[in-house]
Formats: sequence, structure tokens, C-alpha cells
Amino acid sequence: MLAVEHNDPINATILAISEDKIEGFVREPFEEIARRSDVDVDAVMARIAAMLDAGTIRRVRQTLLATNLADGALVAWKVPPDKIDNAFDWMFQRDPFSGHVVLRSTDAVTAGSDYKLWTTLKVPHGFSLRQHADLLARKVGAEHFRIMPAKGIFTLGVGHVRRKTIEPGSKATEPARMIPVQMVDLSELEWKVLLALKREFRSDEIQATPWAARANEAGISLEEFYRVADELNARKIIGRFSTFLEHVKPSAGGVRVTRFNALFHWAVPPDREIEAGGEVGRHHILTHCYWREAGPEFKNVNIMAVAHGTDKQLLLAHKAAIDRHLQAKGIPVSYTNVFWGGRSEIKPSEISPVVYREWLRKMKLQAA
Repeated sequence: MLAVEHNDPINATILAISEDKIEGFVREPFEEIARRSDVDVDAVMARIAAMLDAGTIRRVRQTLLATNLADGALVAWKVPPDKIDNAFDWMFQRDPFSGHVVLRSTDAVTAGSDYKLWTTLKVPHGFSLRQHADLLARKVGAEHFRIMPAKGIFTLGVGHVRRKTIEPGSKATEPARMIPVQMVDLSELEWKVLLALKREFRSDEIQATPWAARANEAGISLEEFYRVADELNARKIIGRFSTFLEHVKPSAGGVRVTRFNALFHWAVPPDREIEAGGEVGRHHILTHCYWREAGPEFKNVNIMAVAHGTDKQLLLAHKAAIDRHLQAKGIPVSYTNVFWGGRSEIKPSEISPVVYREWLRKMKLQAA
């Protein structure tokens, strides 16, 4: 029987690559994981499938740079305490366009600490993010919300296994380069390929030439599927091929990948966001780093980053190292804070205009 915990030595070797090191579209992703981890490809596929069946791996999928495909934002919600659990459930279970749904808290009462429900939200081009948020607010009884679109991306990855041994202050030799958010339009064929690409893999689909069945699903030849996928990759629409660990809940064996999820906030001068984001985003502990405008509710925070770990004090040490680095670089910080994640559910956000129109129709029918 194969080991299914993330900390098994062979699994850890595989996951150190498969979590976030396979960038772009790769025709044989499991062969690439095997090559880079120096583990036999049959063992790689068998172990990923076993971890997926056991729930250690939450999902296996090709990620997309959805910020370029749909209008998206981080949204903070102020919801009355007696309604917050129902609001959490509704957004996770009933809204396919809300991705991460997280309850967050601060160590003290600070700016924005009454915004306890945080979600990521995406709506396809041509639809209104604010109207969707208004609809959600009515459904869950939110008193207020703050929409924070990404103006630039500095870090976007996962790699929890790889990050377990990172020391505070560890960083790249150069600042992170900002990826601008640029909207793209897709043809009908490109949408077909994209939707087939992004569907999660079942354990029985983890095999050699995994895209052959997806090409058939899209109704085209495998070579045509490869051609379109390569073009989408060249247009910076494809993210990574990733195995996502269940990093919030313990595994069936009681093992946790992470325990704490920290959302770091910094407010820097309004003409230094790109510089500050590059200096923050170069730190290896971070899984995400964005330029977002949080507004007066959060003392005009404009740089946000996420880090995960099993030790709260160690995460705070990472944060302190980043703070010292910003100070050393002469970047003023007028305000900083940490929002800690609690209850959390994660699912890929839908981005299909067809799915969105159908969902709106159902909401109108239910309201009638």
C-alpha cells in the first residue's frame, strides 16, 4: 500500500516539484514532474493518484491566469455575527464565482477588523463585478463590502512542502517583477480548449498523455488541442500544472500541511507600489503578493501578501524580516497589519460567460 501523507520522503520529493514548479502548458506533465523530481514516472502517477484519493491532495489541475480572463477581486465583507456562518456557506456552496472563502481575524481591534469574511470573486468579461457583489450582499445580509481588484501581481504560487524549511528573510537576488493585469478575448475554439484544460483530474485520469481525453472532450484532434494550448500559453493565459494539497484541514491520518494562513498588509506611498511590491514579492515564504487598493476602511493598504505555516511565531518572524527589508530599502510604511485565516474553503472560480448567464437566470427565477 502506498504512503499517502505529504511528509513521506518520496511524496515530499514529488510534491516539491508538482505543487508549483511546472509552469505553463506541458504536454506530458507527469513525465516532467518525474524528470525534475528524479522519481520514476509510474511511481509519480501512482503516488499522486493515491494522495488524491486519500484527500491529501485536494485537486490536480491546470491553472489559468484568470485575472486575464475575467474581472476579479479580493472582497472583504462586513457581515453581522449572527449571519456570518450562513454567509460563508452560501458563498462556498451557492456561488460558483467565489473561489477562496475565508473567515479572518486580527490579533487586536484594528482598521478593518470587523470585515471578517473574505472571498475571491471573478465574473466573466461583460458582466459587472459590483453588481455581482451587490447581489451577494443581499443574499447573505452583508452590511458593507470592499472590492479590491489586483492592479499587479508579484508572486503567485503554492509550494507548501517546499516552503517548510525556508528561513525568515530568505529572498530572491532581484526584486519580483510585476505581472500587469491585462484582459484578453478568446474565440469559441479557445474557450472549448480552455474549459477542457482547467477541469480537475480524477485519479483515474492521472496517466501518460493526459490531454488526449481532454482533446476528445473539446471535439478536436490532440494536435489541434496542443496547438491551441501552446498559443494560450504564449499569450500568458496558462498558469501552472499543479497538485494542490489540502492545506487547511488535517489529512485522514491527522497530519496538517499548514496551520496558519497569514494575510499581510502594508500601506506604502501611492507612487511606490511597484517598487514595494517587488521588494515584498521577492521573499520566498510568500505564496501570493499583489498590489491592491484597500481604501480608507483598511488605512489605504496597497500591498498584500499571503504566507502559510505551522508556527504562528515563525510566520511573524517572516513578516518582521520583510518589514526590516522595506525599511532598509527606504520604503516608508505608514500602516501594516496581519489578518489570520480561520475557517476556509477553496474552489476554482468559474469564468465561463455561458455558466454565468445560466447562474443569473437561476437567481432571478428563485427571486421571482
